[in-house]
Amino acid sequence: MPESPTSPSPPGSPANTATPSAASALLRIAVLAVAFLAVQLMLFKNLHRFPTTRFLPPPVRCNRTWANGEVEPGACEAGIIYVYDLPLEFNHDLVTHCERLCPWYSFCPYLTNGGLGRPAATVPGFSAIVPNASMPSWYNTDQFPLEVTIHRRLLSHRCRTIDPSLADAFYVPFYAGLDVGSHLWGLNATVADRDRAGTRLLEWLTNQTSFKKSGGWDHFITLGRITWDFRRYYDDGWGTNFVIRPGMANVTRLVIEADRLDPLDVGVPYPTGFHPRAAADVRAWQRHVLSLNRTNLFGFAGAQRSGFKDDFRDVLLEECEDAGRAHCRSVDCSGTKCNDNATTVMKLFLDSRFCLQPRGDSYTRRSLFDCMVAGAVPVLFWRRTAYDQYRWFLPVGERGKEREWSVFMDRQALRVGNVSVLDVLRGFSEQRVRRMRERVVEMIPRLVYGSSSDGLGDGMEDALDVALGGVLKRFRRRRRSIAREEDGPPAPLVARRVNGTSTAPPASSGNNRPVIRRGRRRYVSRDRSRRAFWPHIRTVIPPAPASGRQSLQTS
Repeated sequence: MPESPTSPSPPGSPANTATPSAASALLRIAVLAVAFLAVQLMLFKNLHRFPTTRFLPPPVRCNRTWANGEVEPGACEAGIIYVYDLPLEFNHDLVTHCERLCPWYSFCPYLTNGGLGRPAATVPGFSAIVPNASMPSWYNTDQFPLEVTIHRRLLSHRCRTIDPSLADAFYVPFYAGLDVGSHLWGLNATVADRDRAGTRLLEWLTNQTSFKKSGGWDHFITLGRITWDFRRYYDDGWGTNFVIRPGMANVTRLVIEADRLDPLDVGVPYPTGFHPRAAADVRAWQRHVLSLNRTNLFGFAGAQRSGFKDDFRDVLLEECEDAGRAHCRSVDCSGTKCNDNATTVMKLFLDSRFCLQPRGDSYTRRSLFDCMVAGAVPVLFWRRTAYDQYRWFLPVGERGKEREWSVFMDRQALRVGNVSVLDVLRGFSEQRVRRMRERVVEMIPRLVYGSSSDGLGDGMEDALDVALGGVLKRFRRRRRSIAREEDGPPAPLVARRVNGTSTAPPASSGNNRPVIRRGRRRYVSRDRSRRAFWPHIRTVIPPAPASGRQSLQTS
């Protein structure tokens, strides 16, 4: 039976507890408020320390067709893009757990701002070498986050559709470079660890309706590491086997260093720290680098590598030393010095008319693009460093267009002392050097990735615009080829190779770094040759009737 209102309360009940004073109530409120503010401060610091899980921009406006608002007529004549919404494990989760991506340091700061990294204003001394007006365009960018950067830009691209039936091109936002990079140097990492994500991605992708329809020839992907990190031909080799798996046989790859014998590999510039917001930012930077009084004839940023016999960098360091400080300056990049102090390297290039660009662990270094963005003329020693790699971005050809913006030197003649860097570069007139520098500066927009989702504007194309235009042009040519085949008699289903060969797979050096073998490897065994490389171009066999037979042709 319920107690009556007049029933005595048991000892210790609220009725017998002294009523708290107003002062104690205010004290409790103050303590709670301080605790709440402390929690908010901790969360704020963590959000700035690590990339937020919502690291990619949401669509500006979404309807049933366009992800970012209606498109003006004619604005997307080049083509319409569909971006796959992959399971989170293939991109989002890699960024969320960014502290696991590198065994030596946290990669998290480099994934902030959609892969651009932290503003360069946080880099000590950087503001002293870059004008205040240009500082908002500079970031502390790593060389390997391109997958995140391009994904961010394409999600906000004006010609992105959310209706795959309208698309001319399909983008696969798999962060393959971030994934394999986390397994390349792990003490307990296995081949299965390196291959797992790529295998799962292709299982998912090849079951998508759009992929089945074309066999993948209208699909493209970004690879944020060099192609050799994705071309493991043997179980004891370097990297993953992602690129040579059957599901990738027709997919176009935008990769920071390509296999020149694989037409599906498209070399795109390494990310630099310059990410202009608009065309005006580019023009301001171009005026600045052309106006500089450069005190060094040439400069070199690099380090001796004791693990490599007859390393060519030793030759260049000696050339710089012989030329003297009146003509050459060098920056020692041993360890992580150049990663930790980007100011020193940028100052070297801004002070130099020429910069020496030997190969790195592979044929190209990010330093090539840092040098050119700084307005210095690159001096090359391997054609594959630039001329055979980036044909969509750097002018080359039979008419010697490469001589407009670069110098090529015979490395063997230099090694044996028949020529010297100083003598060759002093042989150019001031007018010639000026024209070369102007040509380099003119090319800067095509070598950088803008920070704005809308691109640079004012008719100026950045590196992504150039790459996307090339991809869409390739796919248009393929569609025209299909239309011609369907109008005529059925073409035979013949798998094609390019030049009948591929470069040899990279070996693993003693310090777990990839080494590119020189020359082409000859295979005696037919079976071994099949094992050594996957054909670059695969026949597309759609699930349609025989009249839909197709054979892939690329630009």
